[in-house]
Amino acid sequence: MKLRFSPTSPFVRKVTVTLHETGQADGVELITTNVWDPATDIARDNPVGKVPALVADDGTVYVESDMICAYLDSLHDRPKLIPAEGPARWRVLRLQALADGILDSAVDRVKETRRPEDKQWDGMHQRRRVGTGRTLDLLESEAGALGGGADAGTIALGCALGYLDLRFPDEAWRGGRPKLAAWYETFSARPSMRVSEPRQP
Repeated sequence: MKLRFSPTSPFVRKVTVTLHETGQADGVELITTNVWDPATDIARDNPVGKVPALVADDGTVYVESDMICAYLDSLHDRPKLIPAEGPARWRVLRLQALADGILDSAVDRVKETRRPEDKQWDGMHQRRRVGTGRTLDLLESEAGALGGGADAGTIALGCALGYLDLRFPDEAWRGGRPKLAAWYETFSARPSMRVSEPRQP
């Protein structure tokens, strides 16, 4: 398999953490891709023009991180990252969706800062930041139920918190959220998280 890859994309990181947690990392070729390069060929694998994009062994291309992670979860014999049914399944998918909301907001804010200063909309920054804060507060109240294992939800949350550290370190998301911060300190020490730490190109 081949994975179209960007070293700072938190959505790519969800996939790479999943690969390591499921024991499939050695079977995937990482292809570094700058989707903002006018000469990029990303459209060959993803017509939307985004990473991640996973090219399976049969040539099928899977796009969007949640779909790719679900596909990878179907290929291994270890405990599944997405439970097949019951309350556990919906708990994992709910946490994944909350974490994806944090990521979507953070990525939108980063994109906005790359626009000319006179074209930026501060109202969008504030709305996204407030929504992220509310979501983090909710997760703080539920941190005791996160547990110490890896599943699709905790992977997404770990990647989201790591991305906040990368892009918005001055906002100090840990403030007033000691339980969530303690959970992240433990989760981010997992080998899959350490090997996938985002880096500036």
